[in-house]
Amino acid sequence: MCDNNNKTKEIYEILKRRIINLDYEPGFILNESDLADEFNISRAPVRSALRLLMIDKLVKIVPRFGAQVSTIDFKQMRFVFELTRVLDPFAARLAAERISDEGIKELEEIMERIKSYKEISRDYQDAIADDERFHNIIYSSCGNPWLKDILTNLHYHTERLWHYCESFFDSIDLFSDTLGKILQAIKEKDFENVERYTRDHIDDFVYKIKKEMF
Repeated sequence: MCDNNNKTKEIYEILKRRIINLDYEPGFILNESDLADEFNISRAPVRSALRLLMIDKLVKIVPRFGAQVSTIDFKQMRFVFELTRVLDPFAARLAAERISDEGIKELEEIMERIKSYKEISRDYQDAIADDERFHNIIYSSCGNPWLKDILTNLHYHTERLWHYCESFFDSIDLFSDTLGKILQAIKEKDFENVERYTRDHIDDFVYKIKKEMF
């Protein structure tokens, strides 16, 4: 049983990353039998992994077909951003109060990498990955495991949208500008601006999407 649980977690993480990175495009059908063959295991841990992805709202189970990768529904994403716009600034404020010196150092290292990115066509994917690392450190540093779990789940969907909208961006500035301000405010324990810049980071992304798509 323990081995099956470990296999389920391993497959879940692999499939989740493929979905978020758009290796599996929205609407793609994940077939249990094909996945079991790929991973050389029985279908049981694959089925369990797909159920976990369904809980994350990353797939929908389609009877007699398999699991379909969820479409990117902009109405649903609006609901996601309504939450992150409130909860992300709150988590960042808590992190500013509680973050360790090691956490600050990790954020500084991320920002140094982001500042080194110049070419959107070459560096965009790395910038997204570092953006997520930045947020994950804040969530881990906020000291509230419930808040961390909620935001981690929500950010599966926002990160997926970042990948989906790559063609809309011609600059890395959206990452470097606001994340740099957030880091500086955290270091200064400027709680008001920590919240403000975290909200700006979300608003700038949403504004860019709306401008390009609607």
